[in-house]
Amino acid sequence: MKPKREGCLRLFSAGAAQGLVASIADDFRAETGLRIEGTYGAVGAIRERILAGEPCDAVILTAPLIAALEASAHVSQATAAPLGHVRTGIAVRAGGPVPPIADRTELSKTLVDAAGFFFPDADRATAGVHFMKVLRELGIAEQVSSRLHAYPNGAAAMRALAGTTAPGFVGCTQITEIKYTPGVILVGALPRGLELSDALFRRRRQRGPGARRRAAIRSPAVLTGNAGITRRRRLRVTTGGARLPSATSYPRRSSQLA
Repeated sequence: MKPKREGCLRLFSAGAAQGLVASIADDFRAETGLRIEGTYGAVGAIRERILAGEPCDAVILTAPLIAALEASAHVSQATAAPLGHVRTGIAVRAGGPVPPIADRTELSKTLVDAAGFFFPDADRATAGVHFMKVLRELGIAEQVSSRLHAYPNGAAAMRALAGTTAPGFVGCTQITEIKYTPGVILVGALPRGLELSDALFRRRRQRGPGARRRAAIRSPAVLTGNAGITRRRRLRVTTGGARLPSATSYPRRSSQLA
C-alpha cells in the first residue's frame, strides 16, 4: 500500500484547465495550506484513470463525462461547480505569419496550404475529435491526412508546435492550452459554424482526509470567484451562463483518496 501524501490536493483535470489551475495554485496553497498536485490530459484519458480507481481528490472534466461518472458512482453527486466555457482555436508558432481563418473558405485554404498540423488525440481529446470533424466537414480530411501529427493532449501538441523550426505548421486545440504555451500564438477561434465551446465543471470525491476534503470543497470558489475573473479572461475562459457544461468532482470512496 502506498503511503499517504498529506499536504497536497490531488487533481485530475482536462488539459484545457491546466493554465487556470496553475494561475491559482499559489493563492490556493496560501489559503488552504495544500499544494495542488495536478494530472492533466485528454478527457478520455482522465476518465480512464478515474474508472481504473487511481486516487484523486477532485476532477475537472466536461459536463457529459461528469454526468456519466456520477451515474457510475465514481464521483459524488451534487458537488459540481461550473468553471466556464473554453473555445477551440487555431495556433501558429510565435514569430511566424498569421494565416486567415475568419470563415470556412479562409480556414479551408489555410489548412490545405499548411505544412502540417499539431493537435491532440483524435479519439480521447475533445479538441482532437472536433478537429477531425472539421476536416471532414470542410471536405479536406483525405487531402491532408498525411500531414496530421496527433499528441496525447493539447498541451503536448502545442509544445511540439512551439519546438518546430519548419515553416507553415499550424495547431488546433482548446484556446486555454494555446494561451498557456510559450512559443505559440493564438490566431483565433474556429469560425462560425465550425466552432466548439466546451464547458468545464469541477467535482469532488467523497470522504477524504479532513484538510483535503475541506480544500477540495473550497477549490471551486478560488477558481470561479471574483479573484479568478481576471485569470479566466486572460486564458479566454468565458462564463456565458449561470451553469456551464463542465465541472469538478470528487471521488466516491475514501480508498480512492488514500
